[in-house]
Amino acid sequence: MIRRDQELLLSRLEGKTEEELRTPYDVHDGPLGHFCDSLHDLVAHVLMWDEITLAVLRDARAGRLHWSLDPRWETAEIGSALNHGGVEAGRRIPSELVLHRFHNVGAALIAEILEYDEAAWADPSTGGGFDGGIGALAEYVSTTPDGVLYAHAARHLQPVIA
Repeated sequence: MIRRDQELLLSRLEGKTEEELRTPYDVHDGPLGHFCDSLHDLVAHVLMWDEITLAVLRDARAGRLHWSLDPRWETAEIGSALNHGGVEAGRRIPSELVLHRFHNVGAALIAEILEYDEAAWADPSTGGGFDGGIGALAEYVSTTPDGVLYAHAARHLQPVIA
């Protein structure tokens, strides 16, 4: 499902120039507000959260709780600040490099998930205080605040996900 979401976003980017990636695009607001004005912005936004998801899973495998799971970080206000800050940082980087990073992080995230067999996916030792298996943790961190699972880019590219 993550790979399908990545491919959906990449299909919107194919063949576009830097200028086209940065032109206004109908990126739908998320549950934490509006912060993406272009496809470039959306790539930077999804990339930031994919990086956090990857780090959460790697920390869990090492028996550590990732900083983003600390309740102080899990507020709408902090999530919105991260969204705005991540997109703003991405705007300072050429699209070519943002896309390079998106491809690399996406491949690393898929590779991380493929490291688990069915038994490990259900392993309850995910680190810190998270109550559930690594699969439940992956689902938790890959779900948007309004409940869309493994479809972050799709959430922002379509008004309603069925």
